[in-house]
Amino acid sequence: MISWPKTNVFRTILNFNRCLICDSAIAGQARTPALRLSTMAEKNYIVKIEDAKNFVVSSMVAIGTQPSHAQALADVLVLADQRGHYSHGLNRLEKYVNEVKSKSVIVENDPFIEKETVSTALVNGNNAMGCVVGNFAMSVAIKKAKEAGVGWVAANHSNHYGIAGMYSLQAVEQGLMGFSFTNSSPFLVPTRSKERYLGTNPITCAAPSTNPDDPFVLDMATTAVAQGKVEVAKRKDVKLPNGWGTNSSGENCTDPREVLKSGGLYPLGGPEETSGYKGSGLAMMVEILCGILVGIRGLVWQ
Repeated sequence: MISWPKTNVFRTILNFNRCLICDSAIAGQARTPALRLSTMAEKNYIVKIEDAKNFVVSSMVAIGTQPSHAQALADVLVLADQRGHYSHGLNRLEKYVNEVKSKSVIVENDPFIEKETVSTALVNGNNAMGCVVGNFAMSVAIKKAKEAGVGWVAANHSNHYGIAGMYSLQAVEQGLMGFSFTNSSPFLVPTRSKERYLGTNPITCAAPSTNPDDPFVLDMATTAVAQGKVEVAKRKDVKLPNGWGTNSSGENCTDPREVLKSGGLYPLGGPEETSGYKGSGLAMMVEILCGILVGIRGLVWQ
């Protein structure tokens, strides 16, 4: 539906700051699910969802990623844009490319089960791509839930896995209720603190409904907003709303550059007077489930 120039394609995609799902008929073509993308100059482009996925796959395979792993990444990035999580869609592709290039993610590796019981398992992510580990862990959980009534799976040695809702929805597709949580590097400034200590630590719960196309899906960070939303604000050169982030002194800050460089994010709920301590508690819960439970002996990130 659109021909990309052979030069600067990658940068053009990464500069998109808004992606909207739409059904469009372009030049008499059949109505096809597509992504509407807006650049910094607010020019609109229509890209077929399959083309967007193919672009991600091609980009990742070109730097040595296994095709199946690249496809897993394409699926989660495009789903994020489709569901309105623009901070975790194609906006994130550059991050994954840099992780592969720097060898902080080992694209040749696959996750494996380290130990298990009838209804539980510990997955070693083997430092593979986070989306690959997430897919593997949820597939194990689904299998155990069908056999034992419930499946609890924890994973370590993993990486950023995209939107958490990707994995809870996989359970819904099998007629199950799905939960997924992940810890992350510090960016949350807990209540009564001025330094980052916990991650954005998202939580998700998805459940089937009588309408297969409209399940219940909760997918949210335990910070006031996701870190990616601050990055998008920086790119668009706009101020943050009050209650999103703090400066290095733990005070409210609306400058996205300062929040990213030396401040952090408020917990869900904002400052203490608006119950931010509840968000701090939820973030700590996720840290226990996804960090301490899988063998991390402390909360000091290296």
